[in-house]
Amino acid sequence: MVKIITRKSLGTQKVYDIGVRDDHNFAIENGCIASNCFNKSHSTAYGYVTYQTAYLKANYPVEYMAALLTANSGDTDKVQKYISTCLSMSIKIEPPDINSSGVDFTPLEGKKKILFGFSAVRNVGQNAIAAILAARESGGEFQALGDFCDRVDLSTVNRRTIQSLIYCGAFDKINPNRNQLIHDLELVYDWGQSRAKDRASGQGNLFDLIGGGFSSTNPTSPIKNAFEMAPKAKPVNDLPPQEKLRQEKEILGFYVSDHPLTSLRQSAIVLTPINLTQIGDRQEGTLICAVVMLNGVKKVITKKGDPMAILQIEDLTAQSEAVVFPRTYERIHPLLEVDARLILWGKIDRRDEQTQLIVEDAEAVENIQMVMVELNPHQASTIEEQDRLRTILKEQSGEKEKAKVPVIGIVQAGTSRQLVRFGRQFWVQDSISTIQALKNASFTARIQQLHQT
Repeated sequence: MVKIITRKSLGTQKVYDIGVRDDHNFAIENGCIASNCFNKSHSTAYGYVTYQTAYLKANYPVEYMAALLTANSGDTDKVQKYISTCLSMSIKIEPPDINSSGVDFTPLEGKKKILFGFSAVRNVGQNAIAAILAARESGGEFQALGDFCDRVDLSTVNRRTIQSLIYCGAFDKINPNRNQLIHDLELVYDWGQSRAKDRASGQGNLFDLIGGGFSSTNPTSPIKNAFEMAPKAKPVNDLPPQEKLRQEKEILGFYVSDHPLTSLRQSAIVLTPINLTQIGDRQEGTLICAVVMLNGVKKVITKKGDPMAILQIEDLTAQSEAVVFPRTYERIHPLLEVDARLILWGKIDRRDEQTQLIVEDAEAVENIQMVMVELNPHQASTIEEQDRLRTILKEQSGEKEKAKVPVIGIVQAGTSRQLVRFGRQFWVQDSISTIQALKNASFTARIQQLHQT
């Protein structure tokens, strides 16, 4: 590493590229080094690439975002960020489909949708993908799980691979009951292997040779497709939605078909205008509020023997890390459970070039109520009315740590409707008493749950 001992402006100088690997440094005539300079050819090239990129995103947004997701498919944080960008552009990300997906993310023609590629599915290797695509190309779309296990090379596509495809939703259009498919797989996979061995030995199956068997439900009805003879497990109920999402996240690295925070998207924007992708742009020490999913909790014991925790959190845009120091941990630790949806209050901290959130308080999303105050233009613009409202909210705030009920103003003027987020200092302790106090002062107010069931 080179240590810079002095800096000095030499005005305009001729420079010579010395071709340092991974970087460009330029030697000036007197032997000094001008580090990381950009000459005109560099500036022109980067400017041209920037123009091309902006043009593609503006005119071919679905194709552009599909290519961007494919190029960064190995980086979970970036993929989650770009999926959030797609949602903001009204581009839907479809989960993998055994009959439509290719290797990479694919734009669906004529639709503002991008289809997940097989290469981004955990436990699905390149050889397995090639085998699936080859079977689909030669025999057409798969009609059932039995058809799939009968036609693909099961020496390449193993049981674990098929389980991953089921759990991530790749078979949903064939059978949306993922739990049933998992139970069927235990029988169908062995059946498929047995048929593959028969074909390899040249024996064949008696019913294949005579053109099909007969249905067990209707003995007079011949079976046209061999996979209809595949064994099936007893009928079972599908997995709960939250379990489906959990498995989906485990296999793909993020939620695709839905997200536990999606139903809170509009409310969260009012309470938390800053999302996790933006905290890196804020100054250290900035106080923020975030609605998040808790992905991981690591309990740590300090040198003094006090418990604290390091949290892995995410919202609809990104994943991040949060720290809960002992004093706060003692108060909120019952809430710190994996997959919990929480609203966190804290401040931004930077350490070792990493941005994290220092948690000062937390509350379960299900417990959060909002006080909605409806204001007419006169109340919203008159200083006396503003002072009356401010006084009531201050009286209802009480102790800062106990004031966890957000207050939202709704200013209605004709057909115009605007939401105003009151600062944390105006949040209140008890929603019912606050509503009553506001109504006594001739303000129109109501309670609204953050989580709408």
